[in-house]
Amino acid sequence: MNEIGSMLKEARINAGISIKEASEDLDIKDVELANIEDGSIGAFKDVFALKDYLTNYAKYLGLDDKKILDSFNEYLFEYTSKIPVKDIEKELKELKKEEPKVASPYTIGPRKHKKSFYIALYSCIIIIVLLVMIWSIRVITVSNHVTHEISYKR
Repeated sequence: MNEIGSMLKEARINAGISIKEASEDLDIKDVELANIEDGSIGAFKDVFALKDYLTNYAKYLGLDDKKILDSFNEYLFEYTSKIPVKDIEKELKELKKEEPKVASPYTIGPRKHKKSFYIALYSCIIIIVLLVMIWSIRVITVSNHVTHEISYKR
């Protein structure tokens, strides 16, 4: 990565462009361009953004952007291929164990109740319906009985 950065820096200096000018023209922060020229890949969180910056910077300086990107990809492959497979597998297992920490209606599945919950719920509903029916029958018969008595006494 240092080779790519020094090549870009050399092309920029030969073109007589300051890092501030390149930053304004490319709409990339001058700190990021300085990190690219220094070969500080660790300063970037997103490799794809870094690739985009490299491509645009190389085009801007009149260099072969495909060659620069191929060199970066080779560097990246060498860098990542040095990580032992066991470490990668261990990290993947740890990631699978972790539960999602953000809780929202879109990430959590529907709550499932036990059968006993539904049995108790339906039993309560049935009891309430029966009580309402009994109450209404008593009200009808009592008022009918009262009207019968009133009409009988006349």
